[in-house]
Amino acid sequence: MGGQQSATDLTAIEDVLRRQWLLLRRWMGQLGTLTARMPSVLQGWTVEDLVAHLGRAMDALAIAQPAPAGTIPLSLAEYLSTYQRTAHQTADQTTELAASIRRDPLRAVDGMAEAAFAQLLVLKSLGPDPVVEGRRGPILLSEMLITRLIELVVHGDDLVRSTALAGPRPLDEEAVRLVAEALLEVAVDRGGWDVQIVSPLAWIRLACGRVPFDVDAVAASLEPTYTSDSLPDLGSVLPLL
Repeated sequence: MGGQQSATDLTAIEDVLRRQWLLLRRWMGQLGTLTARMPSVLQGWTVEDLVAHLGRAMDALAIAQPAPAGTIPLSLAEYLSTYQRTAHQTADQTTELAASIRRDPLRAVDGMAEAAFAQLLVLKSLGPDPVVEGRRGPILLSEMLITRLIELVVHGDDLVRSTALAGPRPLDEEAVRLVAEALLEVAVDRGGWDVQIVSPLAWIRLACGRVPFDVDAVAASLEPTYTSDSLPDLGSVLPLL
């Protein structure tokens, strides 16, 4: 996803983001009060915390503003590298938000999503792919949308694995592909390897620390681009988030 994106690219990513949000939001409509209070697969987080965090992920787009002319954006890898430094702060803010919207969490996250897409229209009017100021620094709008997709896909998968709700997994196939490719770009940026994805969802879970790192997990998600090569040791860079 690196480099300047065209307006067509930006529109395509926006379409996937909207589709992924609606798919996940419909699925979240099945969550009841008892389910929401259950612990999630993320240590220290409940299901309602995950719902609140998805709303907060969309809110990050709602509060994004145009960057001053000449601002150099962070790369996707640089932007994502800030996540680990603020993990405890993010967890605290998510818990506070979950408590504040507990009476009607889905209505609250709906409002956050509506504000996000309204602000996206404003930001798109600035140019083909403007630099915007996000919570973590300046970034191309297209890559800001990719970071929102990462949040929706990764935490949407967390939600599914935290509940026993029936029905298909609420993850858009194109969204999963884009997220997997973006995370691979970050890993390659940090390690310089030449690998390709075998299973997008398996790679996302490994890259984001949702499954333990071991040789079998790597082999189930990635393969060397050239058959004469072996898989690299990614232990020094994983998890990415």
